[in-house]
Amino acid sequence: MVSAFKKALDSGKFVVTSEVAPPKGTNLDRMAHHIDLLKDRVDAMNVTDHQSSVMRFPSLGGALLVKEMGGEPILQMTCRDRNRLALQADLLFAHQRGIHNVLCLTGDAVIFGDHKEAKGVFDLDSSQLVAAIRRLEKGEDLGGNKLEGDLSFCAGAIVTPEANPLEPQLIKFEKKIEAGAEFIQTQAVYDLDHFKGFMEYARQFPVKILAGIILLTSAPMARFMNKNVAGVNVPQALIDEMAAAPKGRALDKGIEIAGRMIKRVKDEKMCHGVHIMAIGKEELVPDIMAAAGLT
Repeated sequence: MVSAFKKALDSGKFVVTSEVAPPKGTNLDRMAHHIDLLKDRVDAMNVTDHQSSVMRFPSLGGALLVKEMGGEPILQMTCRDRNRLALQADLLFAHQRGIHNVLCLTGDAVIFGDHKEAKGVFDLDSSQLVAAIRRLEKGEDLGGNKLEGDLSFCAGAIVTPEANPLEPQLIKFEKKIEAGAEFIQTQAVYDLDHFKGFMEYARQFPVKILAGIILLTSAPMARFMNKNVAGVNVPQALIDEMAAAPKGRALDKGIEIAGRMIKRVKDEKMCHGVHIMAIGKEELVPDIMAAAGLT
């Protein structure tokens, strides 16, 4: 079965994805509100998988909720928490329940999360997980055993275009595509001139690329990301623009900046679409899309 997200990628349209974060607990009301708000506005919604190594409601459960509410889910799967047995089993279950899009991630180290005594698994990495999906599609598991029933996924991975040095990222990027990744969602992009340089390299590969846009909420947030988040580089000009916003209007300025960046990505046909990350403020995604002229 070809997923609606896969059809959107292949249609040539400017694809827009966003993400919803499962809660820390069983109250899904806020997540359901975000899903209802976004399901008819974006082409698909990523459901994060214990983002930043913080224990939350499972991504698979969240993806099922998106599906049940009429949205198009992209199941995020990290290799940090499960070995190849569990990863394959979750893929079989996801497919059987109508979830056909997967973003493969290696996963953040547990030391950054809220269960520092946990032990990371990392039996596979993201490239190997993509390859495992392609093997399952051929009717065989990683142990060489035949499977009953067919399955197919639109499988993707990530890349960090603003990493420094960039060369290791390019090696990983090519490895993920060789393993069978059909789409790539990038980590946060703020320097679009630099991103255009990355895309000149990336266009030689048969893969759809969505530029990652993270909403800036304040100048201190931008400075924090520059200092603490690997592969993120917010130019000083954007930090100054955020800092110059009138009191109480920094968030409005962040929405304006995100919208402006998305519009430029679209107008200049830099890549195939964008992945909007509002991180805790998912209700603002429609405002960002409006600022970009995507309504």
